[in-house]
Amino acid sequence: MAATNKGICRVRLRLTGEAEFLDDLAANYPGLVPLKRTTEFRDLVRQFDRYFRGKLDRFQCRLDLGAGTPFQQGIWRRLGTIPYGQTRSYRWLAQAVGRPSAYRAAGNANGRNPIPILIPCHRVIRDNGELGGYTGGLDIKRFLLDLEHKTHGII
Repeated sequence: MAATNKGICRVRLRLTGEAEFLDDLAANYPGLVPLKRTTEFRDLVRQFDRYFRGKLDRFQCRLDLGAGTPFQQGIWRRLGTIPYGQTRSYRWLAQAVGRPSAYRAAGNANGRNPIPILIPCHRVIRDNGELGGYTGGLDIKRFLLDLEHKTHGII
């Protein structure tokens, strides 16, 4: 995880090491100086723990979406409106931001979400019910959807 003074700006689900994460930050957040202060993330780590135990359906933290284009930021904000335990289609996502024919662009913006799980891009699937893609890997997408489906209404 990484944050700016505005909020969480990056969550990575799969990494080969710290150098990969730092390279990612340098490429996407020019001028951001990484500081290793894990105490700043204690509350968020507790929230992740509760989420993965099926005890949390909405994260409470500030987000910094500054690395995206206005279109991407609109998509990412709309993703946050998809209720826990539910899914929406790429077509719905495009329509929800007022660009009904731009469902592929909406899918691409969804895939570029820098803050997965906190911004629930895993909740977007194809119109036919297939999973579609997931930058973190389809195994993670399936895991997250199964987790939310099992605990939906239990929280």
